[in-house]
Amino acid sequence: MAAIFLPRAMRIGAGALNALPEALAQLGLRCPVILTDPFLANSGALDRVLTILAEAGMTARSYAEVIPDPTVTAVDAAVAFVAGGQHDCVIGFGGGSAIDTAKAVAVLAARGGTMRALKAPHQENDPGLPIVAIPTTAGTGSEATRFTIITDAANDEKMLCAGLAYLPVLAIVDYELTLTKPLRLTADTGIDSLVHAIEAYVSRHANPFSDSMALAAMRAIWPNLRTVCENPQDRVAREAMMIGALQAGIAFSNSSVALVHGMSRPIGAHFHVAHGLSNAMLMPVVTAWSAPAALPRYADCARAMDLAPAGEGDQAAVALLVDALGDINRDLAVPTPRSHGISEARWTELVPLMAQQALASGSPANNPRVPDAATIEALYHQSWS
Repeated sequence: MAAIFLPRAMRIGAGALNALPEALAQLGLRCPVILTDPFLANSGALDRVLTILAEAGMTARSYAEVIPDPTVTAVDAAVAFVAGGQHDCVIGFGGGSAIDTAKAVAVLAARGGTMRALKAPHQENDPGLPIVAIPTTAGTGSEATRFTIITDAANDEKMLCAGLAYLPVLAIVDYELTLTKPLRLTADTGIDSLVHAIEAYVSRHANPFSDSMALAAMRAIWPNLRTVCENPQDRVAREAMMIGALQAGIAFSNSSVALVHGMSRPIGAHFHVAHGLSNAMLMPVVTAWSAPAALPRYADCARAMDLAPAGEGDQAAVALLVDALGDINRDLAVPTPRSHGISEARWTELVPLMAQQALASGSPANNPRVPDAATIEALYHQSWS
């Protein structure tokens, strides 16, 4: 049996942002607080949201100090801001960091406590404030997931927090919000969503529902990823990427991520590498190591991405998949840890700790081929250059 969890409502398509007041009203919500980042605040995007709400008679407060890879300290500051008003929901407006911050704030503002007390394997299922997610990056899929990632800067640990309390009640999925995304963000978030789809499909917790979402996401993302990087104004490709990111988020929220994510989080915490970028750095190496344990599943991915014809054998199809993942990294200028400028000495020093943190997250145990610490260390060293 599979347990499936989805947002209560979603508005999807061009101009969906304009339906925000109506969607809130349908859920009985009228007093939101918006959490976003300085870029969206300064670009006029936040003002647009506030205007849409004001024209519908809804008064909202906004907090525009969300940081990339949100920390415990940053979340606590946002909680203090939210506590200063009377709000019936929290809107995360932006990329994964804004939505992750909103999820954490929605729980802590309602019940108090600390994020460390909520880290996995703890499951936080009692609802806090309702969460509304408005993604702008077509990457994390966080608008449809029951997870948030918050960094404890005291020990450089990205804490995975899970449970129904983090699942948005409403997602506004408007691809027009992505038309001005810069190239690096487009590439990194696009690969991130592809990793979500593949890991959800090969996960030990995969099920028929998550499989359907994962395969649909791969079919949407792969043929359009290069296109949106080469032609950012291609609306058809942008829409496909936004839908694919949503489908991938639904897939892994109802299955799980696996070894790539387990290894990726420590890289982000220790070296401040963007999450999508660190996933991309690891994906070819981890896929090549993992595939022998689930050749048919990885071969299905290759076929969904139209890398191998229907009659191609599994072994050959997986080889094409691994090659394609390396090719997309080269084509989209994804750096290795070495070319990204990470100190080799520091990398080598931290590999044992990163391996332990990866295992502690639980994600590697979902992988079709489950590694021990020594294997994860070897994969980190292999990924270095």
